Amino acid sequence: MHGAVDLIARCEFTGPAVVWSFLQGRAMLCPHRFLSFCTCGGSTGPVEAWGIPGSRCGVLRPIDSVKDHNPSYRGEGIYAKLQAVGGDVGQDNLGMSPEDREKLKPEIHVVIHSAATLDFEADLKETVSINLLGTKRVIEFCRELTNLQALLHVSSAYVNSHLTNAEEKIYPVPEKAEKVIEVARTVSDTDLEEATKKLLGSYVNTYTFTKALAEQEVVASISSFPSCIVRPSMIVGAWKEPIPGWTASKNGPQGFLMGAGKGVVRRLPANPDLIADYIPVDVVVNGILVGAYHAATTRPSETPIFHLTSSTHKPFRWNILTPHMEEILEKYPLKSAAWYPTLKLLPSLFLFKLSAIFFHWIPAYILDTVTKVAGGRPILVKLHTNINRSLDRLEPFIFNEWLFDNKSLLKLSSTLKESDKDSFYLDIATIDWLDFFDNLAAGVKVYLQNEPLSNFDSARKKQKM
Repeated sequence: MHGAVDLIARCEFTGPAVVWSFLQGRAMLCPHRFLSFCTCGGSTGPVEAWGIPGSRCGVLRPIDSVKDHNPSYRGEGIYAKLQAVGGDVGQDNLGMSPEDREKLKPEIHVVIHSAATLDFEADLKETVSINLLGTKRVIEFCRELTNLQALLHVSSAYVNSHLTNAEEKIYPVPEKAEKVIEVARTVSDTDLEEATKKLLGSYVNTYTFTKALAEQEVVASISSFPSCIVRPSMIVGAWKEPIPGWTASKNGPQGFLMGAGKGVVRRLPANPDLIADYIPVDVVVNGILVGAYHAATTRPSETPIFHLTSSTHKPFRWNILTPHMEEILEKYPLKSAAWYPTLKLLPSLFLFKLSAIFFHWIPAYILDTVTKVAGGRPILVKLHTNINRSLDRLEPFIFNEWLFDNKSLLKLSSTLKESDKDSFYLDIATIDWLDFFDNLAAGVKVYLQNEPLSNFDSARKKQKM
């Protein structure tokens, strides 16, 4: 299937990984003219202006980070097929100029929509603007495209986090999108919190609520064009592509490993016996590409939904990793470490907060004081203040487990040709989680801390000081 693909995404992690897949020529959608990249902010122009250090968006920096480590990297010339188009899903008409919008109408064959605000602290006004109205704006744009073959919408497995077991189907949302949009538009800032509580009902936050409403909008548009929804769980570093362990995100376990490697996060609130649903970013990318291809070629009468998850197929529990945690942290020491690395899990917030007094707060005040006296910028007290502040809103996700059924995804995987199963792997049955986290720890060192693996001796020497 040939044509142009419009990727509407954040310039951080999954979006750049999708771009990498296209630019390496391994995408089954096979865009042969240009890939239009519409992001949350940014300007229209040659893609080089978006990738060079210091540029406004730097969307290609995560892609550029693999050049020196991946022997299959195809070189700078691959950027020729990538065209940057400035936009903002939070604005009317997606923030695109009339000229850009008109130009794209006959060019775009597939739209991949993954832009969203992921901030669990964001209020109703912001999440409605980005997650709900942003999706409605994308759908409106899709209706204007004369050659559209499919819309692929990236949602989240946690849209149904009020359910402990969720299937690959649409669940009813008690409120209508129009009512929620009107409340967000008219309610005063003073009354916003109370109005939000009434709307949310059993939903844990505005993110899951507005993403669930956005799914309803996509499903309702099926009479206008084919569509598909994929629901990833917590997206983590790469399993295989672009290179094992690659990451551009500091969220979730890669953030834990970075904080532990630096010696500043030494305790973590987590029950090691509960399932933590993690899914590698390259599997998510493959799910996006295969899902879009499936919708475009089968033209389903109802929007198919696929869970990109691990909890019911190859579940991860922290007790797989904890016996090997010290070994992994010592294997990939960070030269930027402030203290000897370690990480222990505590099964309740009470035990974590009690332990944090001795292992986080006291060391943070001491090290910040020393840093300030030396003329540096103290950051540890602020870091742990932010961690503490986030715990209450994250507690429902920390000490609960969800089972996301993914039978439809596995069935989709089984329909692929054997050659495509190798290139667009969706089934994680063969993943070795211990090996995966070993690679992820290396990725944290190389891609998040910009430290070569070859500095082992100097990093280890600092640990012993």
